[in-house]
Amino acid sequence: MQPKLNVSLRQLEYFKAIADVGSFRGAAERIGVTQPTLTAQIAALEDALGIKLFERTRSGATATVAARELIPVCNRIQEEVQSFMDTAHGFTGGVTGTYRIGVTPTLGPYLLPQVLPEIHQRFQELRLFVREGVPAELNRDLRATKHDLILSTQPIAEAGLEVSPLFREPLKLVLPLDHRLSHKSVINRMDLVGEEVLTLDEHHLYHRQVTELCQTLGANTRRDFEGTSLDTLRQMVVMGMGITFLPSLYVASEIRESDPFRVTDVFGVNMYRDHALAWRSRSPARPLFRRLAQTVRELVSNIPSAELRLLY
Repeated sequence: MQPKLNVSLRQLEYFKAIADVGSFRGAAERIGVTQPTLTAQIAALEDALGIKLFERTRSGATATVAARELIPVCNRIQEEVQSFMDTAHGFTGGVTGTYRIGVTPTLGPYLLPQVLPEIHQRFQELRLFVREGVPAELNRDLRATKHDLILSTQPIAEAGLEVSPLFREPLKLVLPLDHRLSHKSVINRMDLVGEEVLTLDEHHLYHRQVTELCQTLGANTRRDFEGTSLDTLRQMVVMGMGITFLPSLYVASEIRESDPFRVTDVFGVNMYRDHALAWRSRSPARPLFRRLAQTVRELVSNIPSAELRLLY
């Protein structure tokens, strides 16, 4: 007969935190307990399991082979416990809890301030812990359960995920006022042939999207000067280093009529990107996430300055 194991959910939480952070001290700070308390609980867990979970090093703590095998099992246990709590709470008719949402840096800062206040009003017991990351990181971290859902630009790899399209966002051509095209009443694709276009560095999905757009227009992306954020692109345009394309939500949020730019469309060219919410297909909170997606669609329809088009 196997010995009866005495393993608590709190010990699993501590175990997962150390695996994520890579140190006992960092995990203790994240959870909000003392390091001796955490160390004692991990020692008790190792004793109950009869295996070593972490090797201490000068730089922190490294998961053993056994621990690496147990991490995905721990993730599943935590998801099932959350499912148990969500199902029980569902009988009360409420929505509560803290969920981790990953957002892209070219979308989150310009959309979330427009929708989060109303979301808070509608779901008063709901808390969203927001973290930024480029789309590739968001997808990976969602699958690794570091995020509960993500707000990202499509395409989103769909295997194992449920993806809810939200809206289509236009891209705007932004030129400095002293540019040769700034006073042209209508700018068409032929006007942009050979133009130098500024974009973000290549680890951003936005870099690829702008590069593909430039290829259709016959324009060139500047690889010698790449921005680290949409704000840096705007500043480089001010300095006359080139022209750029900026998302309409950013334009509506950050650019004023008094700024030294011309913001316009390219006649006859569809310039846009699509956004979606995504979560793991087996997430116990998927009914809530579907409600959130519908709420975001309703709220973005009230941002007319950004010219957003809903997707279903």
